[in-house]
Amino acid sequence: MDALTFLREDHKSVLGMLEVLDGAPTGEGAQRSGLATMVTNLVIAESQHEAIEQQFFWPAVRDALEDGDELADKAVDQEQAGKELLQRLEDGKPGEQDYHQALQEFVKLGREHIRYEQQVVWPKFEAAVSREDREKLGDKLEAAKKVAPTRPHPDTPANPIVQKTMGMGAAMVDHIRDAASGREAENPPDPQIK
Repeated sequence: MDALTFLREDHKSVLGMLEVLDGAPTGEGAQRSGLATMVTNLVIAESQHEAIEQQFFWPAVRDALEDGDELADKAVDQEQAGKELLQRLEDGKPGEQDYHQALQEFVKLGREHIRYEQQVVWPKFEAAVSREDREKLGDKLEAAKKVAPTRPHPDTPANPIVQKTMGMGAAMVDHIRDAASGREAENPPDPQIK
Protein backbone atom coordinates (compact mmCIF):
# COMPACT_ATOMS: atom_id res chain seq x y z
CA MET A 1 0.00 0.00 0.00
CA ASP A 2 1.23 3.50 -0.85
CA ALA A 3 2.77 5.22 2.21
CA LEU A 4 0.84 8.42 1.59
CA THR A 5 -2.45 6.52 1.32
CA PHE A 6 -1.71 4.79 4.61
CA LEU A 7 -0.77 8.04 6.35
CA ARG A 8 -3.79 9.85 4.84
CA GLU A 9 -6.17 7.29 6.35
CA ASP A 10 -4.47 7.68 9.72
CA HIS A 11 -4.83 11.45 9.40
CA LYS A 12 -8.55 11.14 8.59
CA SER A 13 -9.04 9.12 11.75
CA VAL A 14 -7.13 11.63 13.89
CA LEU A 15 -8.91 14.62 12.32
CA GLY A 16 -12.22 12.98 13.19
CA MET A 17 -11.11 12.65 16.80
CA LEU A 18 -9.89 16.26 16.86
CA GLU A 19 -13.26 17.42 15.54
CA VAL A 20 -15.06 15.63 18.37
CA LEU A 21 -12.56 16.83 21.00
CA ASP A 22 -12.54 20.47 19.90
CA GLY A 23 -14.50 22.33 22.56
CA ALA A 24 -14.88 19.22 24.76
CA PRO A 25 -16.78 19.74 28.01
CA THR A 26 -14.84 20.73 31.12
CA GLY A 27 -15.47 20.30 34.84
CA GLU A 28 -17.93 17.65 36.00
CA GLY A 29 -19.36 17.37 32.49
CA ALA A 30 -15.97 16.22 31.24
CA GLN A 31 -15.83 13.44 33.81
CA ARG A 32 -19.26 12.11 32.81
CA SER A 33 -18.96 12.61 29.05
CA GLY A 34 -16.62 9.76 28.15
CA LEU A 35 -13.89 12.29 27.38
CA ALA A 36 -11.22 10.17 29.04
CA THR A 37 -11.89 7.25 26.67
CA MET A 38 -11.82 9.48 23.59
CA VAL A 39 -8.58 11.12 24.72
CA THR A 40 -7.06 7.69 25.39
CA ASN A 41 -7.95 6.72 21.81
CA LEU A 42 -6.26 9.90 20.57
CA VAL A 43 -3.14 9.27 22.67
CA ILE A 44 -2.85 5.70 21.37
CA ALA A 45 -3.46 6.63 17.72
CA GLU A 46 -1.09 9.58 17.75
CA SER A 47 1.65 7.77 19.68
CA GLN A 48 1.63 4.96 17.13
CA HIS A 49 1.43 7.31 14.15
CA GLU A 50 4.29 9.57 15.21
CA ALA A 51 6.51 6.62 16.17
CA ILE A 52 6.22 4.99 12.75
CA GLU A 53 6.73 8.29 10.95
CA GLN A 54 9.91 8.88 12.93
CA GLN A 55 11.12 5.32 12.27
CA PHE A 56 10.45 5.24 8.53
CA PHE A 57 8.74 8.21 6.89
CA TRP A 58 10.95 11.10 7.98
CA PRO A 59 14.17 9.23 7.12
CA ALA A 60 12.69 8.59 3.65
CA VAL A 61 11.87 12.31 3.30
CA ARG A 62 15.43 13.20 4.32
CA ASP A 63 16.86 10.80 1.73
CA ALA A 64 14.53 11.65 -1.14
CA LEU A 65 14.25 15.44 -1.05
CA GLU A 66 16.87 18.12 -1.41
CA ASP A 67 15.21 20.06 1.42
CA GLY A 68 14.29 16.85 3.24
CA ASP A 69 16.28 17.60 6.37
CA GLU A 70 14.59 20.97 6.78
CA LEU A 71 11.12 19.53 6.14
CA ALA A 72 11.65 16.58 8.47
CA ASP A 73 13.20 18.71 11.22
CA LYS A 74 10.18 21.00 11.27
CA ALA A 75 7.79 18.04 11.36
CA VAL A 76 9.72 16.24 14.11
CA ASP A 77 9.74 19.44 16.19
CA GLN A 78 5.96 19.63 15.81
CA GLU A 79 5.66 15.97 16.76
CA GLN A 80 7.84 16.48 19.84
CA ALA A 81 5.60 19.33 20.99
CA GLY A 82 2.63 17.02 20.38
CA LYS A 83 4.18 14.21 22.44
CA GLU A 84 4.67 16.60 25.35
CA LEU A 85 1.00 17.62 25.18
CA LEU A 86 -0.08 13.98 24.92
CA GLN A 87 2.00 13.18 28.00
CA ARG A 88 0.18 15.93 29.91
CA LEU A 89 -3.09 14.28 28.87
CA GLU A 90 -1.79 10.87 29.97
CA ASP A 91 -0.81 12.32 33.34
CA GLY A 92 -4.02 14.31 33.89
CA LYS A 93 -7.74 13.74 34.24
CA PRO A 94 -10.82 15.29 32.70
CA GLY A 95 -11.92 18.25 34.77
CA GLU A 96 -8.36 19.40 35.55
CA GLN A 97 -7.43 22.75 34.05
CA ASP A 98 -4.06 21.57 32.67
CA TYR A 99 -5.71 18.56 31.03
CA HIS A 100 -8.15 20.75 29.11
CA GLN A 101 -5.47 23.28 28.23
CA ALA A 102 -3.24 20.51 26.85
CA LEU A 103 -6.17 19.06 24.91
CA GLN A 104 -7.02 22.35 23.23
CA GLU A 105 -3.35 23.01 22.44
CA PHE A 106 -3.09 19.52 20.93
CA VAL A 107 -6.21 19.99 18.80
CA LYS A 108 -4.68 23.15 17.30
CA LEU A 109 -1.18 21.67 16.90
CA GLY A 110 -2.50 18.39 15.48
CA ARG A 111 -4.43 20.18 12.76
CA GLU A 112 -1.44 22.40 11.92
CA HIS A 113 0.89 19.40 11.74
CA ILE A 114 -1.43 17.40 9.48
CA ARG A 115 -1.88 20.42 7.21
CA TYR A 116 1.92 20.85 7.04
CA GLU A 117 2.48 17.22 6.11
CA GLN A 118 -0.30 17.01 3.54
CA GLN A 119 0.16 20.39 1.88
CA VAL A 120 3.92 20.94 2.10
CA VAL A 121 5.72 17.61 2.48
CA TRP A 122 3.55 15.05 0.68
CA PRO A 123 3.38 16.76 -2.75
CA LYS A 124 7.18 17.00 -2.85
CA PHE A 125 7.60 13.43 -1.63
CA GLU A 126 5.09 12.04 -4.12
CA ALA A 127 6.83 13.85 -6.98
CA ALA A 128 10.28 12.56 -5.97
CA VAL A 129 9.56 8.96 -4.95
CA SER A 130 8.29 6.24 -7.27
CA ARG A 131 4.98 4.54 -6.56
CA GLU A 132 6.84 1.26 -6.07
CA ASP A 133 9.07 2.79 -3.38
CA ARG A 134 6.08 4.48 -1.74
CA GLU A 135 4.33 1.10 -1.62
CA LYS A 136 7.37 -0.55 -0.02
CA LEU A 137 7.45 2.24 2.54
CA GLY A 138 3.70 1.87 3.12
CA ASP A 139 4.17 -1.83 3.88
CA LYS A 140 6.83 -0.94 6.46
CA LEU A 141 4.57 1.67 8.06
CA GLU A 142 1.64 -0.73 8.21
CA ALA A 143 3.72 -3.50 9.82
CA ALA A 144 5.38 -1.12 12.27
CA LYS A 145 2.08 0.33 13.46
CA LYS A 146 0.96 -3.06 14.77
CA VAL A 147 3.83 -3.08 17.28
CA ALA A 148 4.29 0.67 17.83
CA PRO A 149 4.21 2.36 21.25
CA THR A 150 0.75 3.28 22.55
CA ARG A 151 2.01 6.07 24.78
CA PRO A 152 3.80 9.29 23.80
CA HIS A 153 7.31 8.81 25.33
CA PRO A 154 8.43 12.44 24.87
CA ASP A 155 11.87 11.67 26.31
CA THR A 156 12.70 9.13 23.59
CA PRO A 157 14.80 10.86 20.91
CA ALA A 158 13.22 11.12 17.45
CA ASN A 159 16.25 9.44 15.86
CA PRO A 160 15.04 6.53 13.66
CA ILE A 161 17.62 4.10 15.06
CA VAL A 162 16.65 4.97 18.63
CA GLN A 163 12.97 4.67 17.69
CA LYS A 164 13.53 1.22 16.20
CA THR A 165 15.45 -0.03 19.26
CA MET A 166 14.45 1.81 22.45
CA GLY A 167 11.08 2.61 20.91
CA MET A 168 10.40 -1.08 20.36
CA GLY A 169 11.27 -1.80 23.97
CA ALA A 170 8.94 0.98 25.10
CA ALA A 171 6.24 -0.40 22.81
CA MET A 172 6.53 -3.86 24.38
CA VAL A 173 6.14 -2.33 27.84
CA ASP A 174 3.19 -0.23 26.61
CA HIS A 175 1.41 -3.29 25.22
CA ILE A 176 1.96 -5.25 28.45
CA ARG A 177 0.67 -2.31 30.53
CA ASP A 178 -2.32 -1.97 28.18
CA ALA A 179 -3.20 -5.65 28.54
CA ALA A 180 -2.82 -5.60 32.32
CA SER A 181 -4.88 -2.43 32.76
CA GLY A 182 -7.58 -3.23 30.19
CA ARG A 183 -6.53 -0.17 28.18
CA GLU A 184 -5.93 -2.30 25.08
CA ALA A 185 -9.70 -2.54 24.64
CA GLU A 186 -9.65 1.23 23.97
CA ASN A 187 -7.05 0.92 21.21
CA PRO A 188 -8.73 2.32 18.12
CA PRO A 189 -8.77 0.02 15.09
CA ASP A 190 -6.49 0.85 12.20
CA PRO A 191 -8.26 2.80 9.48
CA GLN A 192 -9.46 0.61 6.63
CA ILE A 193 -7.93 1.51 3.28
CA LYS A 194 -10.52 1.64 0.54
